[in-house]
Order: sequence, then structure tokens, then C-alpha cells
Amino acid sequence: MNLSDILSVECIRSPLESQDKQDAINELVDLLAEHDKVKEPEALKDAVWSREQTRTTGIGHGLAIPHGKCDCISTPTLAIGRPSTPMDFESMDSQPVELIVLLASPTSSTKEHIEALAQVSRIMNNPTFRQEIYQAEDAEKIYEMLVSQGS
Repeated sequence: MNLSDILSVECIRSPLESQDKQDAINELVDLLAEHDKVKEPEALKDAVWSREQTRTTGIGHGLAIPHGKCDCISTPTLAIGRPSTPMDFESMDSQPVELIVLLASPTSSTKEHIEALAQVSRIMNNPTFRQEIYQAEDAEKIYEMLVSQGS
């Protein structure tokens, strides 16, 4: 799976308008809905937020990967947001997040869901790349950087 298969530049917002974790998740789900990627945004918001309540998806080093599965979506898809200022996401390392990568998948797409999570984690594991993407000014640059790494 290539990230270009599940990400479009229209589903990247930089900067996010939201100032807290739940609002950021809602804003990213709404962005997916605006671009016809999800049929029932409220159901997806509930799925992602329920997952977030079991354990934070703020994985550290300024990155959060909230995710959820829902029958309201037909194929795995990503929405990405860069907060205007680093945001508290109750991350494992207690550091604020600088990039939020929301993954939404159909309930039947377990393999693809895990593959996408692993690919995003692998790409973002490079400290130099992380710092460069955190400084990216707009959606187009974030898209180009991720797609060039995620093929």
C-alpha cells in the first residue's frame, strides 16, 4: 500500500483551527466528510474517540495517529492536520504534538489498517524527516513529503 492510495492533498489541513485533542479529531473527520470520504462523520468521530479513550494515540516525538474503524467508510483513508501551535494530546512522552495523522478504515480492513499505521510510524521514525515535516508550511508540502517517503 502506498500512502498516495489513501491520502489526498485536500484531506490535509495546515494549520488546524482546533486547539484541543477532541476538536482536532472532529475537524479531521469533518475534512474527510467534506471530500466524500466518509458517509456518516458522527459515527466515525465516535469510533475514533472511543479508541482514543482506551489509550492515547499521541505516540511521542510530536506525532499523534488517532485511528478508528467504522462501516461508514468504504476504503482506508487518511486526514492530516498540523496544529497552529503544538497541541497537548496526552502523549506517551508528555510532549505536545506537531502533526496529527488520522486513519479511518472500514471494520473489515484489519490488514490494511495495520499496514497503514505501520507505514506512517516507519516514515515518522526518522528524526530529520519529522522535523522537516513539522516545519512544512502548507498541505501541498506535507503531501509531497509523505508521498515521497511512503511508496
